[in-house]
Amino acid sequence: MFKRLLCSALASASLAHSAESQKIPARRVVLVHGIFQTQWRCFGFLRKDLQRKGVECLTPSLKPADGRDGLPKMAEQLKREIDARFGPHERLVLIGFSMGGLVSRYYLQELGGSERCDGFFTISSPHHGTGTAHLFYGEGARQMRPDSDFLKQLAETEERLGDMPVVSYHTPADLIILPPTSSVWKRAENLSIPCPLHPLMTFSPEVRRDILSRLATPR
Repeated sequence: MFKRLLCSALASASLAHSAESQKIPARRVVLVHGIFQTQWRCFGFLRKDLQRKGVECLTPSLKPADGRDGLPKMAEQLKREIDARFGPHERLVLIGFSMGGLVSRYYLQELGGSERCDGFFTISSPHHGTGTAHLFYGEGARQMRPDSDFLKQLAETEERLGDMPVVSYHTPADLIILPPTSSVWKRAENLSIPCPLHPLMTFSPEVRRDILSRLATPR
């Protein structure tokens, strides 16, 4: 009980502090889903929150959703979707959940996406890999295993993000990202959010409020 209360207090303090930080301009937001998901199964509440603020949202369904062809292929799809919707130069904010955070990082760091991105949020993403990836098949699962060549490449090129604001949310109760501290990324501002299940992190009122508090939306 004490540990849970302490985590909640720390999260509240961090969230209160975030409201005072410099706002990130956000007229266009791209939301990138996790493994086995589609645009309809991941960001419903957050997308509606953003749209109510006048933000244009893109929520592509990247295929195959299990990542079997590798995360770079999904990042290439993401780039095509973004360019088709917004053109090659319009500014945007990127939000990635779980595997989607790594796909987004590859887009930003390896495909030039950082040049047009004003802010990047990851939610329960395995920045240092996850032990559960050993239970799944395909190239994407192998790339999400700790110490994979893919993760080493991302670590080596993260300076390409420049001074872009980056926030990483994680929950100590995560049973998919193992260990849960794999979502703690030195490059990011890291926030611990009490949440009982990995898939519920995108629905978390605390996560949604914090993201919205950091964005300068059209209305």
